[in-house]
Amino acid sequence: MSDLGVISLEQDTPELARSYEQAGILQFHHGKFLIGPLALKAGDRVLDVGAGTGRLAEFVAGLVGPEGHVVGIDPLENRIAIAQLRQSDNLRFSVGRAEDLSHFETGEFDAVYLNSVFHWIEDKRRTLQEVHRVLKPGGRLGLNIQDPSKPHQTRILLGEAIVQAGFADRGGEAHRVLGTDEDELRILFADAGLIEYRSNLRSLSDLYEDTDAVLKWSEASAFGNFLDRFSQSERDRIRVIFADLLEAKRVPEGLRLERYLRFAFARKPDPSSTGS
Repeated sequence: MSDLGVISLEQDTPELARSYEQAGILQFHHGKFLIGPLALKAGDRVLDVGAGTGRLAEFVAGLVGPEGHVVGIDPLENRIAIAQLRQSDNLRFSVGRAEDLSHFETGEFDAVYLNSVFHWIEDKRRTLQEVHRVLKPGGRLGLNIQDPSKPHQTRILLGEAIVQAGFADRGGEAHRVLGTDEDELRILFADAGLIEYRSNLRSLSDLYEDTDAVLKWSEASAFGNFLDRFSQSERDRIRVIFADLLEAKRVPEGLRLERYLRFAFARKPDPSSTGS
């Protein structure tokens, strides 16, 4: 069990990794909103930080073509084991952390992206410094992150379920993330030496078959940090109430829930380019 407010990487399991791979199509589609603004072209070298099971990196490898190269890293060995099944001549995966990119050369990549990863990272400042270092001059960064001012509907409903279950004083123990608001994010980018920062908050609709599907995705995407500080009996109690609250979001196609992500982009200055 992790300390309150600390994200544990030790609680992932092969079962959670498989669930993530099966349900990760939602996050894959959201991740594609990062790719267009990066203006990738054939021959580019790209780093996917927090690649998970590799679905988005595989898509990007198709964009940069055989002349390009994509590397995906993730600290979770179970996720990387699945991602490595996707490896090809221009795509490879390895275990690695965002805060330490020392095994990559300075100026190695044309673009770096983090898809629904940055809100899990504790040392955001160090991560952006590392990204700046491995980017080529003029290289681009894209990431998306949960914004504390606009939590996902699943998080709101889960919080209500925790209160109704009688654990109002323990709401912070569920599905912990380290989100960042717009002002702080802008400062972090600037402090890392990244320029031309721009961002927008997107509302994205997710459709789930039923409550079990919502829970399966929530648990898999949190790699063991979802309700982990509650006992099994407490979790069961919360889940029953959560399921009732979710029913209010049912449409003919299933359960429709809004997810809110801030998408942010910037680039590394290029001294050889006018205006950098």
